Amino acid sequence: MAEPARRLAKEEFEFWRDERRRRRIHDPRPLRLRWQAAAELLTDHRENILRGRAAGPLELGGGLDQIAEVYREIPARRLVVLGRAGSGKTVLAVQLAVDLLATRVPDARVPVVVSLGSWKPDVPLEDWLLGQLIRDHPWLAEIGSERRALGAELVGAGWILPVLDGFDEIADGLRPTALRVLAEADLPLVLTSRPREYATAVNGTRGVHRAAVIELTDLALDDVTSYLRLASPKLAATSRVTTSWDPVFERLGTIPGSPTTANLVEALATPLMVALARTVYSDEPSRDPTVLLDGTRFRTAADIESHLVGNLIPSAYGARPGALSPRRSRHWNPEQAQRWLSFLATHLDRLATPDLAWWELGSTLSRRSRTLVVGVMTGLIFLVVTGLGNIPIDLIATTHGLDFAVRRGLVVGVLHGLVGGLVFGLTYWFADRRRVLKPAPIRIRLTRGPRQLGARLTTRLKLGVAGGCLFGVLVVLIDELLVNELFGLDDGLTSSGLLRSLVEFPLLVGLGAGLVLGTVTWLESPININDTGSPTDLLTANRTILLVHMLVWALVFGLVSGVAVSFAATPLRSVETGLAIGLEAAFAGGLCYGLSLTAWGQWFALARIWLPLNRKLPWRLIGFVQDACDRGALRQTGAVYQFRHTQLQRHLRAHPQVVMTPPR
Repeated sequence: MAEPARRLAKEEFEFWRDERRRRRIHDPRPLRLRWQAAAELLTDHRENILRGRAAGPLELGGGLDQIAEVYREIPARRLVVLGRAGSGKTVLAVQLAVDLLATRVPDARVPVVVSLGSWKPDVPLEDWLLGQLIRDHPWLAEIGSERRALGAELVGAGWILPVLDGFDEIADGLRPTALRVLAEADLPLVLTSRPREYATAVNGTRGVHRAAVIELTDLALDDVTSYLRLASPKLAATSRVTTSWDPVFERLGTIPGSPTTANLVEALATPLMVALARTVYSDEPSRDPTVLLDGTRFRTAADIESHLVGNLIPSAYGARPGALSPRRSRHWNPEQAQRWLSFLATHLDRLATPDLAWWELGSTLSRRSRTLVVGVMTGLIFLVVTGLGNIPIDLIATTHGLDFAVRRGLVVGVLHGLVGGLVFGLTYWFADRRRVLKPAPIRIRLTRGPRQLGARLTTRLKLGVAGGCLFGVLVVLIDELLVNELFGLDDGLTSSGLLRSLVEFPLLVGLGAGLVLGTVTWLESPININDTGSPTDLLTANRTILLVHMLVWALVFGLVSGVAVSFAATPLRSVETGLAIGLEAAFAGGLCYGLSLTAWGQWFALARIWLPLNRKLPWRLIGFVQDACDRGALRQTGAVYQFRHTQLQRHLRAHPQVVMTPPR
């Protein structure tokens, strides 16, 4: 397992190195985070923590660059990091992971930073951790030497050091159980949390067994002023080098005890607020930070914090030449960005998760609404394909003329569209028993290898046979009773009779649909070890899988449908009629299958078409999300995105419209 562990370590190191660059943690220099030992009531007994330690007492105090050194001194390699909102817990955890990765020896554990907010303690920690690993690194689903997924082998053999970020994001009622599971887990770990939530869960327990507990302290004022000055552009035409922050710093030095200066010092005591102040004022030359000293507008430190959070989006989406990647040429205005990000924040709040996954965006609609959208879209596909497809069939295979062919094509298209929408809508309804389909970490392979069979194969076979038979029965009834009898548009191409058609056609179509779904399921295999786990890569991989599924559908279902129609057609026209109908079924059925029964298809139908039509999301959704990462509103974590700050997520949830203080 040394090679998979080495590969995982390399990917984690490169990702967090790049993420720190995107967050500008080292530009112009890191803020001086400091930490100290937490209160005794929040820790296990000192004797338990130091058990097995040969050296003297453990010194729990230091700065950002010392965290890895102190962690290595903890005998059990179990550390809890506490800090209030925005205090830099995630920054410290990431710094620890990067430092450990940079100096990792071949047989050492691989630190993996994961957000704990999506974990439910009724799921075994190892199983949940495996799911996060495979989601973010799909190649870990590849079957290893022990006939298990590589990720399962890494977790089971103790190669993973979980860095669990955000214990406070677990639901209130689940935290005591979650803490008990973490306390009893027999593995090294790092856990971050806000102090109050952790203290409530710890009450009456030993906390995380054998874990050292540290707490981040407020930033020193000298560090804040130095950082903001170095991060701001110099002012021109002055007798000395100054920045827009200098008048603020002078006021803080001359009147340190006034309520207005005390509020500002308190507000800028966390790295989050300092970073926001930099974005809102240092990156925007037209804005004057002395407004933060207005005691009539900002009566408390909380008012200043709310002001900074509320102005992040307007400031981040202001035009800042050179601030963004040259690939992001599209400029999203602040009003659009605020509305769309607010929609995403509300979506995450409803799901009670910090993870923004592209395949989950459809769940912003109710199951009934999703089914309706899928039914309408698949119905429109059948309407267009069968309506247009019947016209050349009747022109070539009959002598009724163009007018008849057009009228029959229109009627058949509308009726078949209703049937197709109904059948695929019902299929989607029964397939979508929980929320929306998740992208499976699989690929399509024709060679021998491990397959994804069992319940998945059985379910798809049942859906295919049932849906195909229902579709076949409805098509026969509509064609014979409505198109031919009621509308008088019988083209004379079928001769088998109603009863025989009701038996033969649905049976063949049902078997064909079941064969298609069974075939693509049999062809599925864990994804290639060379694939990666970014959101765009996972999206591309699932699109490729969809195209292969549609190709199999076209070949198998189109052939079966063509044969079925050939048996029912008149002898002189059986081959060309069967071929034409087979092509219709292949094209329409393949598209509808992709939209209704694959994660990428549902994402395309719901998140790329329906939600933009309703102005809930932008048309260039992936471009917008990646742009939001560049601007500091979102961050990428493996195969998902997250809001950069929980305060920003809460603010956007409550304020769908921009509320911005005019520049002064």
